Amino acid sequence: MGAGILGTGSYLPAEVVTNEDLVRLVPDADPQWVSRKTMIEARHFAAPEEAASDLAAAAAREALGDAGLDARDIDFLIVSTSTGDSPQPPTSTLVQQAIGATRAACFDINVVCAGFVFAVGVANSLVAVNPGAKVLVIASDVYSRILNFADRRTAVLFGDGAGAAVLGAVPDGYGIRELELVSRGDAADLIHVDAGGSRMPATAETVAHGDHYFRMQGRAVSGFVSSEVPPALETMLKRAGVPAEDVRHFVPHQANGVMLADLVEKAGLGSARTHLTLDRYGNLGSASVPVTLDEAARSGALADGDLVLMAGFGGGMSVGACLLRWWHPAGLPIGAGRATPTPA
Repeated sequence: MGAGILGTGSYLPAEVVTNEDLVRLVPDADPQWVSRKTMIEARHFAAPEEAASDLAAAAAREALGDAGLDARDIDFLIVSTSTGDSPQPPTSTLVQQAIGATRAACFDINVVCAGFVFAVGVANSLVAVNPGAKVLVIASDVYSRILNFADRRTAVLFGDGAGAAVLGAVPDGYGIRELELVSRGDAADLIHVDAGGSRMPATAETVAHGDHYFRMQGRAVSGFVSSEVPPALETMLKRAGVPAEDVRHFVPHQANGVMLADLVEKAGLGSARTHLTLDRYGNLGSASVPVTLDEAARSGALADGDLVLMAGFGGGMSVGACLLRWWHPAGLPIGAGRATPTPA
């Protein structure tokens, strides 16, 4: 038995902000320019009363329903976020309380946009040690709270959302085949939020200076993705003994449509179906991969036995890639449940 995905779920806030709407917030953002440069047409913003844990809990309930599990069946609950509710307590513990996952050990990870794939890697290890374990992995980000709307280079890219997956044992031949996790601290300055931590605690001065806003060197980030992600994917596929042309589905981080087209070409993944949600949701941070995976799964696009490649990349700088063989027995509808609940 290997570790695989038993169910997926996602949640997008109700407010839709189109490129035309965005002009109210980013006066120098021309809608046509945004579409041409990013392929993003709209994004969702969280309501004032919604935080990362609220989005995460909603996505978690969808994933549990898809897996046919109760929250009390979950042994471990991992939340990937770089926009948690607060510095303490862990956002995962707030999600635990919200959904009633009373048996779960909870912790957060922050690998920015690569976080979901890194968390899947942790879940894989937990299931390897305890094959009966059920691990709920959630990625949730609320970037609208840390955007500087005076900076059109970043403000037009991001939206809010959450995606989730339940991982557990799957039959032999299915599940996670290989993982590749890369961290490049020498490039950490390419994406950052300076204030609010122990290096630069939040003060009236840091707020006035905008040091709590998200900052990114866009061209340098594009260069990093172009030069570092294809070799990471190639290394992982080679280790798995899988040629790129055998990959049926590519689920990448939804950073920028133009960037992704270049990545697909450089990685030799032209024969795979690349799943995109950025046109409707924008860049969802670490939630991009699981939200897109959930849409692909619920649409029926992922057939039993298909090879699926997930790739996240972002702040750190970090790259996370996961190759898995999809398990969804023919004729089993969404929500029918692919897991056997753990005894209480």
